[in-house]
Amino acid sequence: MAKLFVPYYITRRLYSGGGGITARKYVLTKYFKGEPKISDFQVIEEKLPDLKEGEILTEAEYLSVDPYMRAYMIGYKLPTDMIGGQVAKIIASRNKNYPVGKYVVGSFGWRTHTVCDPKVPEKLGFIPITLLPDIDPHPRSLGLGVLGMPGNTAHFGLKEICRPKPGETIAITGAAGAVGSHVGQIGKMLGCKVIGFAGSDEKCQYLKKELGFDHAFNYKSANIRQALKEGAPQRIDCYFDNVGGEISTAIMNHMNKNGRVAVCGSVSSYNDEKLPKVTILQPAIVFKELVVEGFLVNRWVDRWNEGITANLKLLNEGKLKYQEKVYHGFDNMVDALVGMLQGENTGKAIVKVK
Repeated sequence: MAKLFVPYYITRRLYSGGGGITARKYVLTKYFKGEPKISDFQVIEEKLPDLKEGEILTEAEYLSVDPYMRAYMIGYKLPTDMIGGQVAKIIASRNKNYPVGKYVVGSFGWRTHTVCDPKVPEKLGFIPITLLPDIDPHPRSLGLGVLGMPGNTAHFGLKEICRPKPGETIAITGAAGAVGSHVGQIGKMLGCKVIGFAGSDEKCQYLKKELGFDHAFNYKSANIRQALKEGAPQRIDCYFDNVGGEISTAIMNHMNKNGRVAVCGSVSSYNDEKLPKVTILQPAIVFKELVVEGFLVNRWVDRWNEGITANLKLLNEGKLKYQEKVYHGFDNMVDALVGMLQGENTGKAIVKVK
């Protein structure tokens, strides 16, 4: 039998006949109507099994809240475990490649402890289970941000779909979020003019003063068409769309011929019970011959570490900046999700479990 790498302090809990570690997890029992509510969930306890060969036991340290969570849950049959990424510590292992004390990033959902085989994709997974590389002196939480799914979404989505060229102009909605703020910085590194739209004057100042955006506009107070004329008199070549809605219609009508649009999300409508009506996009798409492509980041799952390595290099060179909005406590997951959807965060929204 393979040796079990397990800290002494949990040995009795694992093998005391009590059924193993007890995990707490969020189970969605009602489909969201409007904003997510705590009453849409049940928090239950689950006894975890003893480890099999190749498996590991992890304890969550940071949990992610992301816009996609609000939209995706309608596709699951209820009741279902809540989806989401984690940075988790390995506290027991029967896999020599995943030793105790190391950290992993995986789509384990909203739960405190997980037993898994790293070779087997999680059933609720959007990202592979990967060992978190040595990122000192940076915080481990970045495994859910610039060194995780949002970072890879920005890296691959911009470079592979928008394919910006030096001197071109990029527009980004949701520009102060985890993905948008990252996209803008890459755009500047590629020699592009970058225009961002965000939800407050403070966020716009951050984009311009800290991240180097050429222009940033508060979509809640600005005249969008006038802002586009001011910020992009030569029009837009690439549009990274995180929000959808009427603002996307305005931007696409202000694009150059053969412009490229990467559709990453539609956060402006996620809490709407009925999809809002917006001005049709087809005339702009047809007459400007735009290339519009939606994407999910797991398209590049076989290149996952490529993106992380590229972003870590930029981070270590001081070329990539970030902010985090940190919520505290496993019991506050729903509040964190709602806060993120309301735009409380600049950069990545995460929950520190303890």
